[in-house]
Parts: sequence; C-alpha cells; structure tokens
Amino acid sequence: MLRISRKSLLALEAVIDIAYNARAEPVQAKEITARQGVPQRYLEQVMQHLVRAGILKGVRGPRGGYRLARERRRISIGEVMRIAMSFDESEEEFDGGSDLGRRVVVPLIASLQEELMKKLDAMTIEDVCRQARALSLGPGVVEKRDADFTI
Repeated sequence: MLRISRKSLLALEAVIDIAYNARAEPVQAKEITARQGVPQRYLEQVMQHLVRAGILKGVRGPRGGYRLARERRRISIGEVMRIAMSFDESEEEFDGGSDLGRRVVVPLIASLQEELMKKLDAMTIEDVCRQARALSLGPGVVEKRDADFTI
C-alpha cells in the first residue's frame, strides 16, 4: 500500500536537488543537507541506496559527491519513489480485516495507488527541474546548465 514516508520524500528531493544544482563537479552531501536541513548521516544512508539502485553515481575524494547516473529526462519520479519506498521500514501489509475491506477498500486503495504511480511515471526529473527554474528557486538558478550526469 502506498505510504510516502519522510525518507521517501527526502530521497526524491535529494535526486531533484542534485539534478537542479548540477555543474561540472559533483554535488556534495553537505550542500544538500544545508539546503534541506537534514543531518548528513541520515542523508548519506538514503544516497547510498540511490547509488546502489543506479539513480545516482557516487564520486569519491575530497571534491567528491553525487551526480545523476543518467540524464534527467531518463529518470522518472515514479522510479525514484519506488526505489525510495523499497528501502523504507515497511509495515505489515493490510489485506482487509473483513470481507468489505478485502473486496472494496483494499481494491479501491490499490486502484488509487496505481493511478498515482502512472502519473509519477509520466513525470521526469527534467520536468521538475524545469518547473523549479520557472519559479527561480534556490541557489542553483543558472541560465546555462553543465552536464547533469556522467558516463
């Protein structure tokens, strides 16, 4: 069942932050934590999951940090959310406590979840970055962008 936790939202915001603030050098975790106001240790755990899942690429060293593993237009919001939700501490799945729950409530929620994920799959990180640029948000506002990923 769909449960968007703080950790899932943090993961999504971190990926968007990296894409939005992309430049020649990797985006450092301390920069992201300063913008998001979360502890760096907490963020690092989330980032490592995203690296293992192939969304981000970790760059080691004193000038290291994170980059997108693929182009912004090739990463959907739905993909990031599925990955983020997979590493959340999960509750026991509710399968309905009664016949009404099993045959009406659970299918209703499953249908809504499916619709939401279809909408999230149709949106890319590029779409969200374009929206943020249109709003002139944050320190990452630049007219010309450098590469947002590396090969």
